[in-house]
Amino acid sequence: MIDFTYCAPTRYRFGHGAENHAGDELSALGCKKVLLVYGHSSAERSGLIDRVEASLKAASIQWHILKGIDPNPTDGPVREGIEICRREGIDGLLAVGGGSVIDTAKAIAAGVPYQGDFWDFWAGKAVINAALPVGVVLTIPAAGSEGSGNSVITNTATNAKISLRTDFWLRPKFALLDPELTFSLPPFQTACGIADMMAHIYERYFSPTTQVEVTDRVAEGVLRAIVEEGPKVMADPTDYQARANIMWAGTLAHNGVCGCGRAEDWTSHAMEHEVSALYGVAHGAGLAVVMPAWMTFMAHHAPAKGAQMARRVFGVDIAGDDTAVALEGIARLRAFLKSLGLPLTFAELGIANPDIPAMVEALHRNKGEEIGGYYRLRAPQTEEIYRLCL
Repeated sequence: MIDFTYCAPTRYRFGHGAENHAGDELSALGCKKVLLVYGHSSAERSGLIDRVEASLKAASIQWHILKGIDPNPTDGPVREGIEICRREGIDGLLAVGGGSVIDTAKAIAAGVPYQGDFWDFWAGKAVINAALPVGVVLTIPAAGSEGSGNSVITNTATNAKISLRTDFWLRPKFALLDPELTFSLPPFQTACGIADMMAHIYERYFSPTTQVEVTDRVAEGVLRAIVEEGPKVMADPTDYQARANIMWAGTLAHNGVCGCGRAEDWTSHAMEHEVSALYGVAHGAGLAVVMPAWMTFMAHHAPAKGAQMARRVFGVDIAGDDTAVALEGIARLRAFLKSLGLPLTFAELGIANPDIPAMVEALHRNKGEEIGGYYRLRAPQTEEIYRLCL
């Protein structure tokens, strides 16, 4: 285990009607006027926005609205939100939705007090040292952005999809999690969320750091719970307890606890970002294709952690070396993802003829000549992994 500092300042309110406390939580932060950020009409049709606005009104908080945030969020709405906040004197943001909405709100929060272009932070030209407070009403358990300091934004001018990670400034001040808000999610969106949260754990679990038994066991426990609870929510979308467990798993997968005391990897995410940036696929679906392909490469080059995952998460008990055990674990992971209705190849993802050289070039242009924390990869190796996705 290596030395670490763990900061988790987000206040979680979990359970029935949690969204009705948005006004109370914002008021406790001293907010008087907020920007309410959400996606499209589903949050309005369900009555969720009405309930959130009623809570703001009860707390004497004024609000302005920025809606229409799409999946794979882009810089345009961020710039629009920054302009609204500055013009209207906004002092806080409330994101109602999933990762795309939350990531957009975070980017706005960072951009408002900054004198330059907010993209400077994502491009590595500046470091965030101030941001407006962000609160969350979570409707899609997947990205874990409700408890992380991360934000993924795509620059439409360059098609660069970049994940920015901060320890403190972009972590939401509070997150309101009501499992009932997830009952109406389409099955495919639920499945994509499950793949995303599993990938968040694996990116931390596959680590060169040894002797992190406690953190390993935490990660393995959450993974095992996802494998057990995932089929339940697919079979009965209104199973409150299963939905609650999946929702909390998504938060624990990405609030940092599964990475304490070790170096992390994040290659699968970086590689998938190039897929979704180029082809606009759902992030979780892209991860269902890329993540097992990356693991397959690792089974032949650095199999120890994959074998441990296979034994502890999927109960693999077969004769053979670590490579054989790891490959059997990957086969069981792929079977689990397929059972959820997720794609396992580029063709199943809807990409008949992927431009692998373009993805490899963009990946290393954005992330450097060598990437990966578990096992260092250059362009020939990342090309091989993309080809394992065919």
